[in-house]
Amino acid sequence: MSDLPNIKKQHFQTIDHNKLHAKEGHAHKPRILLLYGSLRERSFSRLLVEEAERILIALGAECKVFNPSGLPLPNDAPESHPKVQELRGLMQWSEGQVWCSPERHGAMTGIMKAQIDWVPLSVGSIRPTQGKTLAVMQVNGGSQSFNVINQLRVLGRWMRMVTIPNQSSVPKAYEEFDDNNRMKPSNYYNRVVDVMEELMKFTLLTRGRSDYLVDRYSERVEADKTP
Repeated sequence: MSDLPNIKKQHFQTIDHNKLHAKEGHAHKPRILLLYGSLRERSFSRLLVEEAERILIALGAECKVFNPSGLPLPNDAPESHPKVQELRGLMQWSEGQVWCSPERHGAMTGIMKAQIDWVPLSVGSIRPTQGKTLAVMQVNGGSQSFNVINQLRVLGRWMRMVTIPNQSSVPKAYEEFDDNNRMKPSNYYNRVVDVMEELMKFTLLTRGRSDYLVDRYSERVEADKTP
């Protein structure tokens, strides 16, 4: 510590390996929240989320899909609005999340961004997204693009989430779903399975440990009110 004169020793902690071990009391199914970014009657971001939900359930997850219909624009209604309360409750309930948006004008939709903007870094003393896992996906009307998933990654990091390495971008999404709104077999479908499988693995690895994983030296210093 003599080489670190700027460190406040009372707040500096070496790694506690015991806190990285699996904890008891987390035998329940991983809780995954899925968000989509379009209100069209045949929304391909919703269809892709529904396909992801089926895969996650088969992998052993408990899933809930948030319907953004009726969610007001950020700050255009009080926080007590039922849809806002529903969304925030699901954020706190979840241990992992899937975000999927169409690409519109080279970016995610306002519907997708509004959902995330309604969830601040903290609600009271609770941070509803910090330490949770996140998988990002996008659907395209034309050729394959990665604009949306790159933006979602930035947002996920801003919300202090553990954003997994894998991702899914589905080009010409209207060609990838059949008349029953099920995704056709393809390499794109296989990638969705890959992403959901990876999300489950990361969620199982980090849940029960997230409080320790996001415990920060700087925040311990800030919280110390002693002179």
